[in-house]
Amino acid sequence: MKISSKGRYALRIMVELADNDKNLLSIKDVANRQGISMKYLEQIVAKLCKSGLVEGFRGPNGGYKLTRSPEAITIAAILEATEGKIEIVDCLGENVKCERADKCKTKTCWDKLNSNIINYLKSVSLRDLM
Repeated sequence: MKISSKGRYALRIMVELADNDKNLLSIKDVANRQGISMKYLEQIVAKLCKSGLVEGFRGPNGGYKLTRSPEAITIAAILEATEGKIEIVDCLGENVKCERADKCKTKTCWDKLNSNIINYLKSVSLRDLM
């Protein structure tokens, strides 16, 4: 499993929103401070909004803010919003692509490793990154 730039940038964006939780932040300001193109940032923020982690407000004083406190947002939630379900190998999850998954002797190893990764990501909050 490799976290893409969307996932990494989403974490940076969320930390910035958390650091400025009293104010709405514009995409332009975040893009300039983080060195991320506005177009790419808009795609990431749209995913964060769709997942319910971020809320946007229109108008001249509009911008974005977190929908919950930083303590209530986990790294797992942020990565799942941008990356999708966290699975380290294709034989895990609902859409198993491996014909040997039901009889594979190594699947237990991958299941446990995946669970450990997910549990760790669920144990780290946005506040922890601040």
